[in-house]
Parts: sequence; structure tokens; C-alpha cells
Amino acid sequence: MRVISFCADGIERAADLGFYQWLEQQDADVVCLQGIEAQEYLLPNEPYFPVAFNPYFFDNPEATNGVAIYCRDLPKAIITGLGFNDFDHEARYIQADFEGISFGSLLAPYSLTDDKLSIERKQTFFSLLYEHLAKIKHKRREFIISGCFYIAHQPRDVQLAEQSRDQQGFTEQERSWLDKILIDLGYVDAFRSAISDDDEFTWWPNGQRGENGWRVDFQIASEGLRKTVEYASILTAKTFSNHAPLIIDYDYEINVGDNLPIY
Repeated sequence: MRVISFCADGIERAADLGFYQWLEQQDADVVCLQGIEAQEYLLPNEPYFPVAFNPYFFDNPEATNGVAIYCRDLPKAIITGLGFNDFDHEARYIQADFEGISFGSLLAPYSLTDDKLSIERKQTFFSLLYEHLAKIKHKRREFIISGCFYIAHQPRDVQLAEQSRDQQGFTEQERSWLDKILIDLGYVDAFRSAISDDDEFTWWPNGQRGENGWRVDFQIASEGLRKTVEYASILTAKTFSNHAPLIIDYDYEINVGDNLPIY
């Protein structure tokens, strides 16, 4: 099973840069997109609704944020939002449910240095996310939450780690949020289950590859999937946005069961 996560920073721009042509060659089962920055009904069929997938979008009238999920097999259900009243209208989460496993596409809020309001909003979001992940941990199903968290976890995840200490996205408080998810709750950073190398980045804030790279895009998997991660990579040979696609292969077969069409 191949899962791809990609923060597009505008799906139309990513399409112009060849994202969908690349995607056609990837044999993905699930594709989680963030930063759509478009409204579904305004997108033409090609290339945004590939025939190989069942595509589902969650956008908002402002065409800000926005997430989508493409499923090769038909899911049992699609869920939009996390029940976070202050955030769901911002179109930050969509989930596809299958028999025994759920896939989520998530876009966390971005916080600006010295902007107290954005920092507090991000803190609130991750507090709510921790409570949500703690709750679903006890469900009898697996989860893969893919997306842009706008947090780098360890010094090896930031190219200029020393210079970036205490910057938003790499503060001790933000890193501790990931510790709580990965250590206290036992979720898995799927990429790090397969790759331990330094200098593996998914985001370049200034848009220049090779300069000030950060690894802020994750696939967070439930504990039961820890030993199923077979392969992980970050596509840096092509550029579709300031973020790079994250590709993870799992030794897991999606069971479509008696899934019915979703209208």
C-alpha cells in the first residue's frame, strides 16, 4: 500500500508544474493533499479528478487552506473536519474510512514569530489534536494521519538547526507536542521508521531547495502499523511547491469490504 502526502501551496500552481503527470506514475493507493487553496466546483475535470482515483475535497468559500484525499478504492465513508469548532470551517481535515483503517489529510495552522494570536491558535489546535488522537487510539482500527504540521521534531529535521532554535515551528513547546503524540500516545513517525538519515527535508520556506530545509510534513501512523513501513522517500528531484511529496509504502492491504458509493 502506497500513501503519498503533499502540501501544494495552491493545487492549480502545482498542476501547472507537473504534479499530476508525476502522480500518474506513482501507483499510489491513497493521496493526501493539503493547501489546495481552491474551490472544488471551480476546478475542471482534468487534471484534478484523475480517473484512477475517487477524489474528495474539503474547501471553504475563501479558497484558503483546503484539503483533499484521492482513494484508488472506494471508501466506506468520508469525514470532513475534526469537530474543532474554531478550525473546521477553515477546511483543515478530511478523512477516508475503509474496513479497519482510516486515512486523514491534515493541514495545521501556521504560526508567525511574535504574532501572539497565531501562536495561541496553533497551541489550541494541537491541544485539541492530542485529545482527538488519544481518543481514537482506543478504536479497533488503524489510522494514518498525513499532512503538514508546520513543526520540525528534531535538530536533524532542520537544516539550520542552531540558527532556527526558538523560531516558530521549532520551539521547545512545539516539539514537545510531537513528543506527546509519538511518545506518550505511541503513534509512529512513519518516515523515521524507515529512514534515519539527516538532511531529509520536505519544506523550504524561502522556496530555494538546498537552503534552510525543514521536515514538517509527516505521516503519523497508529501503533499497529509500526512494523509495516517498508519504504519511505521525499521527492526532491522535482518541484511542485515549497513542499516536497512524502511517499511511504506499507505492508498492508486495504480491505474494501462491502463499501458502497458515497453520494
